[in-house]
Amino acid sequence: MENYDQLIQSAMVEIDSSNSIELLENIRIKYFGKNGIVSQELKKISKLNDEKKRKIGKELNEFKSTFFKNVELKKVRIRKQEISEQLKKESIDISLPPRSSSFIEAKIHPITQTTNEIVSILGSMGLSYEEGPDVEDDFHNFTALNIPKNHPARQMHDTFYVGEKNEGLVLRTHTSPVQIRTLMNKTLPLRIFAPGRTYRCDSDITHTPMFHQVEGLVVEEGVTFANLKWFLEKFCKIFFNNDDINLRFRPSYFPFTEPSAEVDINCKVESGKIHLGEGDSWMEILGCGMVHPNVFKMSLGEKNMNTNGFAFGMGIERLAMLKYGMPDLRNFFESDLRWLRHYGFSFFETTDLSWR
Repeated sequence: MENYDQLIQSAMVEIDSSNSIELLENIRIKYFGKNGIVSQELKKISKLNDEKKRKIGKELNEFKSTFFKNVELKKVRIRKQEISEQLKKESIDISLPPRSSSFIEAKIHPITQTTNEIVSILGSMGLSYEEGPDVEDDFHNFTALNIPKNHPARQMHDTFYVGEKNEGLVLRTHTSPVQIRTLMNKTLPLRIFAPGRTYRCDSDITHTPMFHQVEGLVVEEGVTFANLKWFLEKFCKIFFNNDDINLRFRPSYFPFTEPSAEVDINCKVESGKIHLGEGDSWMEILGCGMVHPNVFKMSLGEKNMNTNGFAFGMGIERLAMLKYGMPDLRNFFESDLRWLRHYGFSFFETTDLSWR
């Protein structure tokens, strides 16, 4: 081929008129592929004399440089055009009215809703919100709470240990360690509550390996079991929005309280449904008691051995199940959207505080 100018011009026109990356690749193959036009011309150079080799070689190299430069520039323009068209398709007209269904489909999980209700009620009853770490040490999770070294709760079949057991780190088995941290770091009197995740090696219809608790602690001069009883009765009536609820305090044992009690709520069961505040049956809802002197000794020292206080703890999932009629604890953690649509709450629902 003698007229390389025409070849270059033809290639530039094809590049400029292409409208896709795929078409550009076909043009590249046409000119510079294994059997392309330029590749064939380069094979012929060896048969030419030195002067023509230099001349033609120079022209073809300049053509190659110009060709690929224009191909890259064209690719950039094509990509920009593709992005622009995609943005046009995906653009949102914010002046349009929203879809009404979006407000219905989005749901607040019952655990979040119940936690918010508990936080609102306990906060309004004079308690302050506190938090603690999910990974605890042996001292805060067991020892400072008067739990003996041989207590079953310390065994690996009941507790998730982080690393080796002798390292003393666990996923907290209750929210009570927050009480210890608060007693050690803040001055008396104390009125606090601490909701959060807790972990135990257990799984059935009423237990899951991870669940939620809320812990309450009131420490001040003159506090008695009568104050604890009044406080829990008031909380339950507000939470369940039912003034007919009665509580029964049964003597029990917890290492960190003395005396200790488990609290039952009166109910009746009809057609598989639980009616709270009715009938003469009882259902356990929480544990409580007066803070054990050994707990004060471990957290406050010998000088505060005469301090009085009460504590209580309850499962948030259990409260949600009783209040909203959910039969199986495991459903809370199965990520089933059908279940959430049925039991979930609208973002526009607010906690009823009409009792205040």
